[in-house]
Amino acid sequence: MEKMLKQVKIGDVLLSNNIFLAPMAGISDIPFRLLVKDMGVGLVYSEMISVEGLIRSGNKTMRYTMVEPEERPVALQLFGYKLDSIERAVQMINDKADIIDFNCGCSVNKVLKSNSGAFLLKDLLHLEKIMRVMKKASKVPITIKIRSGWDSANMNAVEVAKAAENCGVAALALHPRFKTQLFSGSADWTVIEKVKKSVKIPVIGSGDVKNGRDAERMFKETGCDALMIGRACMGNPWVFGEIIEYLQGKEETKKNFLARAPLIRRHADLISKYKGEKRGLREFRKQLHYYLKGCRGLKNIRDKINTMEALAQFGGIMKEMEENNA
Repeated sequence: MEKMLKQVKIGDVLLSNNIFLAPMAGISDIPFRLLVKDMGVGLVYSEMISVEGLIRSGNKTMRYTMVEPEERPVALQLFGYKLDSIERAVQMINDKADIIDFNCGCSVNKVLKSNSGAFLLKDLLHLEKIMRVMKKASKVPITIKIRSGWDSANMNAVEVAKAAENCGVAALALHPRFKTQLFSGSADWTVIEKVKKSVKIPVIGSGDVKNGRDAERMFKETGCDALMIGRACMGNPWVFGEIIEYLQGKEETKKNFLARAPLIRRHADLISKYKGEKRGLREFRKQLHYYLKGCRGLKNIRDKINTMEALAQFGGIMKEMEENNA
């Protein structure tokens, strides 16, 4: 199993291993990226960044491009449609990113309405133009993230992957569900295998990997070069360390709540540091619900979590939960 955990090269960027953090809106910000980096992750992705927001909103959107030295290498993920806007956005983040990723898989209506995200899977000619513009404007490797296709009648992941390789894209990530599926049903890993066999660039598998055994099975069944974890790490950043340990042939060690509490506290401290205590802890409410899911006593403190906006309140919640789950 150890050979499954290996270095992987994307363009000229050599990554220490092939277990990645997926880009997730409202989740993969600097505080969370720093936490998972400590778990041994080889590459972290930013939240999805609007190219129009970058060129129009200035500092408001630029904060999403902030990167700390200790979290590198980092992939900054863009989404958009207009070629001139994409070119300018790439130029704006050239000196910030180690890798620039482009989203062709988001299925949120707000993104689709701007002809971005998964919409581009229906317009391969325009997507090719985007990839060529990005390749020309970028100083760092360009990657893309796609789905299997728009729907079951239009499964074109292999076609998109070949086009990406021809346009000079350095790697691609594939979540093998259709746009119409969102996150329902099961990810069809056979599509990852087909894409991997069709191109020479690294292929990153995504979808339904929740533990070390899932990771081992994805590598074996698809031949993918790397995998990225998204929903499975929400409230569970330890999953990265558990997967890496498993692929090294070690026993997966599950932590109880008391063992997890110090990292949860560190997350709250980091989000307060980077976003301010009030704003940061408001944003942290959702993540704290993820962390505490399944713990004894959660029902009785939900209201406290939903009104939390100070570290003192957070500390009281944690103390109560530690007492309930000792």
